[in-house]
Amino acid sequence: MISIRIQQLTKRFGTVTALQNLDLTIEPGELFFLLGPSGCGKTTLLRSLAGFYLPEEGTIRFGDEDVTRLAPHKRNTGMMFQSYALWPHMTVAENVAFGLEERKVAKDEIKRRVGEALESVRMGAYAERRPNQLSGGQQQRVALARALVIRPRCLLLDEPLSNLDAKLRLEMRTEIRRVCKEFKLTTVYVTHDQKEALSVSDRMAILDRGRILQVGSPREVYRRPTCKVVADFIGETDFIDGTLAGLESGRALVDTALGRFEGVLGDARARPAVGAAVTLSVRPECWVLSREAPARNAVRGSIGDAIYLGELAQYALIAGGRSLKVLELNPRFIDQSLRGEVFASAVPEDVVVLAE
Repeated sequence: MISIRIQQLTKRFGTVTALQNLDLTIEPGELFFLLGPSGCGKTTLLRSLAGFYLPEEGTIRFGDEDVTRLAPHKRNTGMMFQSYALWPHMTVAENVAFGLEERKVAKDEIKRRVGEALESVRMGAYAERRPNQLSGGQQQRVALARALVIRPRCLLLDEPLSNLDAKLRLEMRTEIRRVCKEFKLTTVYVTHDQKEALSVSDRMAILDRGRILQVGSPREVYRRPTCKVVADFIGETDFIDGTLAGLESGRALVDTALGRFEGVLGDARARPAVGAAVTLSVRPECWVLSREAPARNAVRGSIGDAIYLGELAQYALIAGGRSLKVLELNPRFIDQSLRGEVFASAVPEDVVVLAE
């Protein structure tokens, strides 16, 4: 296992700066995800780690080794692409063996390692088939085996599940995590799929316009976004504009058009001044509906729309001339009359205060 350390990395394409002074440390054996909107720089960063792009500034270290200017084939990284990139005229075993043959590994050793790699991804019985005889999920397993067989120092995955249907994506999420942990691989994984990142990663980084906005565990990033861009990108949320009225014992008091709220700062290092404009972020599942007015963090309104989805119900709460999205798990409120006045409230720990 190796760590990956990125320091002050900058990459430009003509007049466009794709990465801007990035600093990031990925721990040995960590399954680390890069997320962000299209054009944010996540694939550029992954390809810089692989050696396909050379940065204008900064350094990349695998463990103690500076690999910033090292050629791709000398970095010993395993790479999985979105398109699988399997040779159609080769068998599964031949595809997996290709990297070892290029490295002049002995034939007996190639046979042994190919067999082990295919067994590790549960494809041992398909060694003599060709890619066009496999399903999408099976082809993805072969691509993973090919990346593993060279015994890479780290594994780089570029949206590897985007071509699979929903059921296969769920299956392969579990498989990729199992294999990476079994092989104790430091893994960097690019995706635009938030659920994929939340369910598989150890930690993640959210990028925007070539900069890292936040790094943390899935729970940290989802529950405590540090800025509005992160809160909006990861999951759904209701934003409420307000003004900071005070800070008391680690809690923030915010006055809004919907009433006063008590919440927690998304970024404890960024302490806005009293009177500063702030934004509240409340996840739809954090609202609790009731007929009686709660003591704090309550919004008075009426139900404008209700959709029953079995395990949950989705409501549009009309309050103060705007609509808030509310989710109710194991819905019971929907069985009541939806007419008349209702209240939605959230505990302070679920109200995240974001500085402008």
